Amino acid sequence: MKLDRTRKGDGPVVSGLTTGGFRVDDGIYPALLMTPQRADLWEPPAFEVLNADALAAILAIDPVPEFLLLGTGATLRQPPRALVRALDARGLGIEAMDSRAAARAWGVLRDEGRWIAAAFYPF
Repeated sequence: MKLDRTRKGDGPVVSGLTTGGFRVDDGIYPALLMTPQRADLWEPPAFEVLNADALAAILAIDPVPEFLLLGTGATLRQPPRALVRALDARGLGIEAMDSRAAARAWGVLRDEGRWIAAAFYPF
């Protein structure tokens, strides 16, 4: 699936999805952490134990992100309650969707200039 289109925003964007993962610039990432400034390979924990520590690298951006966009893999799954509570304690919301939808949403939100962070599980 190709997601590339005329871009208005800056920073990394998922330009396509392949059998190997998410295409960002010249790289393909099976799992991905993203900020408006960078995209990083991610080795996520099992979804059921995902916590704020596993997301520390992207939650530490300055200014603080508006919210976390969480790609939950091939299907939509509800994030662990402990993660939701931990993010809420920081004043940070979370929006979960399957990883393909999250990759598309990332581009739209960044084109709007939204300052967000994202974590995408493999699809």
